[in-house]
Amino acid sequence: MIINDELLKKNMSKYRLSKESGVPQTTITDICCEKVDLEKCAAGTLYRIAKVLNITIEDILESNSNEYRSDFETFKSNTCHYVKDKGDLDFIIETLQSNSIRTLYQKKWYPEAFYLLGMVDYLSRINDIPLCDNYNDMRTQKLNKPIYPLGVSAFCNVTNTSASYEQAKKQSIPEFSRFNIFESEIRDVV
Repeated sequence: MIINDELLKKNMSKYRLSKESGVPQTTITDICCEKVDLEKCAAGTLYRIAKVLNITIEDILESNSNEYRSDFETFKSNTCHYVKDKGDLDFIIETLQSNSIRTLYQKKWYPEAFYLLGMVDYLSRINDIPLCDNYNDMRTQKLNKPIYPLGVSAFCNVTNTSASYEQAKKQSIPEFSRFNIFESEIRDVV
């Protein structure tokens, strides 16, 4: 597991990782001993561990399984945290250099690919950076089924109304809505 490898490389104990990340030592021990299913770990827990070890959450999850795919809400949250930590420009540069948008698209993980492309395009627009034309073929596509924020979907299901869906569409960032993903807030992450 990559966490154990990183601890060895950095000559760091699980105790020190616990102190620096704020994750209980028993949780870290359970993760390192593979007593915990990483799919059931809180995104915040993995995020704090990854941050201290200077790796990504995806590195941790991929080390557990070559084809691990987190749920879309977790992916969105992780992406927003990464933008917050790296800053807009570094996020754009790293995402484009890693070609992760195309990799996700080739895996047919379309929601993730389109979300990442929407994020890069949005950050490019607000920072007056020209769009990278490597993804023009993807910009003409969209998901068949719209994706709304989890809170909006839950509210509409409970109240049995669609008014919140319409409101989400109106407030959505255009770079996301072009893909049928309705996202209005990327900065307010905890």
